[in-house]
Amino acid sequence: MFPIGDDNSEITITPYVNYLFIGINILVFVLLQQLGSNDAFSYAFSLVPREVTTGVDLQGVIPVTNSDGQLLGEIQHFQTPLGVYFNFLSSMFMHGGFGHIFGNMLFLWIFGDNLENLLGHIRFAAFYLVCGFAAALAQVVMEPGSVIPMLGASGAISGVLGGYLVLFPQRQIRAIIFNFLTTVPAFVALGLWIGYQLLLGFLTPSGQGGVAYAAHIGGFIAGVVLIKLFAIGRKI
Repeated sequence: MFPIGDDNSEITITPYVNYLFIGINILVFVLLQQLGSNDAFSYAFSLVPREVTTGVDLQGVIPVTNSDGQLLGEIQHFQTPLGVYFNFLSSMFMHGGFGHIFGNMLFLWIFGDNLENLLGHIRFAAFYLVCGFAAALAQVVMEPGSVIPMLGASGAISGVLGGYLVLFPQRQIRAIIFNFLTTVPAFVALGLWIGYQLLLGFLTPSGQGGVAYAAHIGGFIAGVVLIKLFAIGRKI
């Protein structure tokens, strides 16, 4: 499911926070990650589950193994300047490549403004960050011994998608689904998306790296569970 737009006719405010988050992600990717080529920065500020569970900042070349102890490869880790737990925040604003950041920012552009319009600027910012933390924590819980760095806004954006589904289940989404351009209700589009995450999360062997499906699922669940709390007092 690849969304290209939704109905924004109800929006009455400028979604400054959504624009700010998109801007920060782009600036970090361009200026600090140097379009993904600055491994020292990216690895230093990514979230590593084993660092979180042990409190130890991994440095140097670290072997990557699967659940059977088979060597899969090696990762060069760099010192984390601000402590391993700071990376819960910093990892939310970094990406692994052009496709990664483009997809994430497109989803945030389409779905974030509607939530910010309903929640307001401050509540939306808090909701986004809380979902991002919850998503990262879900990945850590699922793979506590992993040395593979996690980075990206996907977990926080998954929370936005979960909140959007709860608040706007019938909202029409323009999307490319199975190579067809169509318009479907949000519960269909986002239902397909989370179903895909669940399927791939189930099929992907633990410790294999790649996409952090547990973070996507955890962020989505956090968004579904928390959105009504953040929307207290707002007209839904």
